[in-house]
Amino acid sequence: MSGPRRAEPPVSRYERVAQQSAGRVIAGYSTSFGWACRLLDEPVRTHIRNLYALVRVADETVDDPDPTLSAEVRARMLEDLAEETAHALRRGRSTNLVVQAFAVTARRHGIGAELIDPFFASMRADLAIARHDQDSLEEYVHGSAEVVGLMCLRVFVDGDEAACARLRGPAQSLGSAFQKVNFLRDLGEDHDQLGRDYFPGLDPEHVDDAARDRLLDEIEAELAHAATALPALPPSSRRAVSAAHDFYLALCHRLRATPAAELRRTRVRVPDRQKARILARALLGRAPSERARTEPARAGTARTGTADTEPARDGRA
Repeated sequence: MSGPRRAEPPVSRYERVAQQSAGRVIAGYSTSFGWACRLLDEPVRTHIRNLYALVRVADETVDDPDPTLSAEVRARMLEDLAEETAHALRRGRSTNLVVQAFAVTARRHGIGAELIDPFFASMRADLAIARHDQDSLEEYVHGSAEVVGLMCLRVFVDGDEAACARLRGPAQSLGSAFQKVNFLRDLGEDHDQLGRDYFPGLDPEHVDDAARDRLLDEIEAELAHAATALPALPPSSRRAVSAAHDFYLALCHRLRATPAAELRRTRVRVPDRQKARILARALLGRAPSERARTEPARAGTARTGTADTEPARDGRA
């Protein structure tokens, strides 16, 4: 575990407005992330929002369903965002408020091109690759999810290099698991609306329970690996990361309880009442071994009613 956090440098009015803007971006998209983020202590909460706001803007640039935006236009917008981010890291200033907020956090915590460039490379892949093979999927997941986990880790441990090295593997596993769960949840939307198939050899039109379970076995193994690092995180972030971990473990259980043939038509979710229980467990600081026993969905409950599933829709939670 890293030591006490360094004192935060003074924040200008412009930086404060930029960080407030990042918070509004996050609030407008992901309820699950918002719930877990409230468990982060300040200033960690603000820095994590700063990171995720840029991630969300980049993701929306390539995923927005607006049919008037061609792939060429999206590609140019994405390059503009990547270039502005690189400029802001060098000079410490951007006229784009989300980029400004990201730069404040990245410059403070040593987040550089080795993490940022793979992220933008994966966003470019969404505009260029319709069907992934195993190699391209691994590269995509690294850039779109694992490096985001590593960015967050640098914030959590306040740039402690020894802690970053020690917790690198579990942080990557957590990001990878989150991304693959979202692929399963958005199987139909990605295929039908965006024309993308992420899992090699998996036909979204003919998914069977055995294929679903093989993917979930892999995801749950990654979540188990990630859980080994939870006790080593500082108190300022441990509860929030524990809650996020458990949200996705609960999603895995509900995905298993959903017939594979329905995954294309419905988007599995964790009901608010179960989210509240997960948050309560995280607040109580339950041990990883206890969290691993998060209650699975009862067989069949994910098949009926909007408490457990919802129609496939635009956007990701």
